[in-house]
Amino acid sequence: MNRCRMVVALAMIYMVFAILLNSVGTVILQSIHTFGVDKPQASLLELFKDLPIAITSFLVASFLPRLGYRRAMMLALGIVGSACVLMPLYPSFHTTELLFACVGVSFALAKVSVYSSIGLLTRDKAEHGRLTNTIEGLFMLGVLLSGWLFSAFINHDAPADPSWFNVYWLLAAMCFGVIALLATSRLDESAAHGGGQLSLAGAMRQMYGLLMRTLVYVFLLSAFLYVLIEQSFSTWLPTFNNEILKLPNAMSIQMASILAGATALGRIVAGQLLRRMPWHALLNLCVVGMGALILLVLPLARQAVVPEHVGWLNAPVAAYLIPLIGLLMAPIYPVINSVALSSLPKPSHAAMPGLIVIFSALGGTLGSRITALVFSSFGGIHAFYFSLVPMCLVLVTLFFFKRETDRAGLAEPVAAGLPAE
Repeated sequence: MNRCRMVVALAMIYMVFAILLNSVGTVILQSIHTFGVDKPQASLLELFKDLPIAITSFLVASFLPRLGYRRAMMLALGIVGSACVLMPLYPSFHTTELLFACVGVSFALAKVSVYSSIGLLTRDKAEHGRLTNTIEGLFMLGVLLSGWLFSAFINHDAPADPSWFNVYWLLAAMCFGVIALLATSRLDESAAHGGGQLSLAGAMRQMYGLLMRTLVYVFLLSAFLYVLIEQSFSTWLPTFNNEILKLPNAMSIQMASILAGATALGRIVAGQLLRRMPWHALLNLCVVGMGALILLVLPLARQAVVPEHVGWLNAPVAAYLIPLIGLLMAPIYPVINSVALSSLPKPSHAAMPGLIVIFSALGGTLGSRITALVFSSFGGIHAFYFSLVPMCLVLVTLFFFKRETDRAGLAEPVAAGLPAE
């Protein structure tokens, strides 16, 4: 029974953070309407989310086992739950920035603790894999729910109405409910204290050593560019739907959730395709397909005519086609993670995720910022056309990445990797 409570708690933690992390695009759209901020200023929310994730993930490795994984999860939920309470009490853009900073710090604590706890709750690799996949699947469910949950609190007739802040009461209640569940559960963490933990200086030395390898920095550049593209679309798609396709706020957010569903489906399909074709061929086809989709859909978006009473049955075709880019983006990040990690000696695996998180966070922040600036200056059509530039650069980095993996004599990887957030 105690194990079941802990498993439920881990799943609930991941769902809460999936909702909050994926809400940044929604909150950017609502902040533009509610607080009157411009797009470049609103894009700073991505920075407030991503940089704390990177910095905290880097710092926590050495002290988290001493704090205890269960306590760390409770601390993370307490921080983010308190920040959620502040949102409806003190609604302002600065409070929103504080919220996402808290979400970033808390997610880093929670992610490391959840993954470490899975190993303590399972007996073998098969059981570990099943529980990890279940929790990651629930993360994707939380991503899908995020847009619908937030849109349910938006006033359809007055998008600037601050009533949407009430969603944070529900999210705070979820956080404190999971804290109560963790407080009444036990987790044997003795196994986590058996090995010596790297100091911060030791972790930095390991990361520096990895950066001296050509394969590693080519991989990190590929990951950086991928996340730059992915975050540009996931963050700014609600605003694109609202301003370019002229959909209502709530519907803009709901339709953007198709991107998350397409990404989840794409990763499932890619797992089967990798059984039949080389990873580099699949990824190159995906990147070329992404570019072709952009060139096909954006002219349709430019010419879209939206009826007065728009709904799901008469929405512009572009609103359904643009999120399908998730199908093509989906395999890239997990596969390059799998290739990179499988190319390194196992002692290096502890330092590599830290580099992945740091470069992914920088890519996400820069992608959102560039899109905001182009969106603000030239419009949403040009902002999404700009994504063709990093797509071309990804093709270049994949060529060099393949060359380095051939030199390392790698076998074909399994489609498994780290989630983007």
